[in-house]
Amino acid sequence: MIKNTARYIKSLFLLELIKGLRLTGRYLFKRKITVQYPEEKTPQSQRFRGLHALRRYENGEERCIACKLCEAVCPAVAITIESEEREDGSRRTTLYDIDLSKCIYCGFCEESCPVDAIVETRIFEYHGEKRSDLIMTKEMLLEIGDQAEEQIAKDRAEDAPYR
Repeated sequence: MIKNTARYIKSLFLLELIKGLRLTGRYLFKRKITVQYPEEKTPQSQRFRGLHALRRYENGEERCIACKLCEAVCPAVAITIESEEREDGSRRTTLYDIDLSKCIYCGFCEESCPVDAIVETRIFEYHGEKRSDLIMTKEMLLEIGDQAEEQIAKDRAEDAPYR
């Protein structure tokens, strides 16, 4: 009975509306903190996880040894790997696909890689108009790795004490 009366009085005097208007009025004349996105960029965390990339060794050979640990550890089942053995007995990938529409950017693939082949870069400005645009192939991942290698190496050097 008392709850109903209190609710009736609040609705009669529009107390919720007055509280909301008071909150709006409090922030109406304060300085705005809107970021003008394409011109201004907000600072990123050193450990930001963005677009994936495959890295190469200094001699140009790809790092991935097709151990398939990243595929096994991926909780979203977004990574597909196929491999074959080469003449010298080492294994290399023939297919390395990541479906970015499935990926949850958890970083488990990066952490499980024993040779630091797959990494997540700081690149966040990418899109796909079709679902097929968000499937990253081995060639695309290697190209991204080549383009972002300088930033990746810099992040690895800064992050070394935490590894």
